[in-house]
Amino acid sequence: MVAEVIINRTAKKLNRTFDYNIPQELEDQIIIGSKVLVPFGKSEKLEDAFVVNIKEKSNYDIKEIKKIQDGLTDKQINLAKWMANRYFCNVSDCIKLMLTPGTRNKEKIVQDKIINVVYLKKNIEEIEFDIETGKLKSDKQKRIIQFVKSNEGGTISEIEIFTDCSRAIVNTLVKNGYLEVIEKKLERNPLQDKTVTKTHNLILNEEQQKAYTKIENAIENSDPKEFLLYGVTGSRKNRNIFTSNTKSNRKRKNSNSISSRNIFNSSNDRSFYFKIWKR
Repeated sequence: MVAEVIINRTAKKLNRTFDYNIPQELEDQIIIGSKVLVPFGKSEKLEDAFVVNIKEKSNYDIKEIKKIQDGLTDKQINLAKWMANRYFCNVSDCIKLMLTPGTRNKEKIVQDKIINVVYLKKNIEEIEFDIETGKLKSDKQKRIIQFVKSNEGGTISEIEIFTDCSRAIVNTLVKNGYLEVIEKKLERNPLQDKTVTKTHNLILNEEQQKAYTKIENAIENSDPKEFLLYGVTGSRKNRNIFTSNTKSNRKRKNSNSISSRNIFNSSNDRSFYFKIWKR
């Protein structure tokens, strides 16, 4: 099987699909929307790519997909293609808009955290024998051993807090072969603590509704006009433009067209030049 992929780069010349063989062990896992790592060009580094189509064979001598990661759905891929065609931009740029925040780049913005965790290196019977024979005499060392026995995988900081012992004592136990410190990677989920709630459509205030009604009437009456929408950032000028344009396309598909141009008056104030004309 062969996957057609879009390379996750913004260069215009890469705004097309590339064929890659799907390894046999990944055939059941790779679907349209899968995020994969592929060799690209002469570089030894692997590139992020998204599968946009799957076919039986390729007409070219092609390389193989190396790894699969969390990806998108086929609906999101189709939406990205539509957006690229509608707004004349790269498919990869549209795909990035649908990725989880913190995962858009190869180097994740939300980096995985590396922590040191502590385990017993010797079996507990051997350690207890050393305690009974007096080889292990320190009360603090014994306290640490008992804590790690009950809480294997804890961090050095936790040991310091709950046993009231210093890091130096832990290091001594590691040096003498009683404990071992292992690096553990914690994968961070940027949406783990984020609650997403469904909201209702925003209601325009009196001034916003007045502006929208004037534009709406011009659309309904096929009356070419020019408007200047003025307002500070956050006053929903874009919402007015988008809603009006949607209404125009839905009710008057071929009769009206709308354009807008952003005018900056100052760092805080913005105006939109808004024009309706007949096609």
